[in-house]
Amino acid sequence: MAEKRVVELTDFEHRVMMKALADQRNERLSKEQSTEDLSEIILKVIDAPTEKERKKQKREERKARSDRDER
Repeated sequence: MAEKRVVELTDFEHRVMMKALADQRNERLSKEQSTEDLSEIILKVIDAPTEKERKKQKREERKARSDRDER
């Protein structure tokens, strides 16, 4: 499996990245080129959790683990 990279972005940087990816995808569509890779990246960027969401998810995972361990 490929090594993953984590990038922290402000809301502004996130919007800039989304616009750049969308523009690149639209350009490729107009040239009738493949957009599968760009579409996958766009979905990953859209679905990336905010720091608050990520912390909440980690807390819930720890709680679930401790609940399991208590049984």
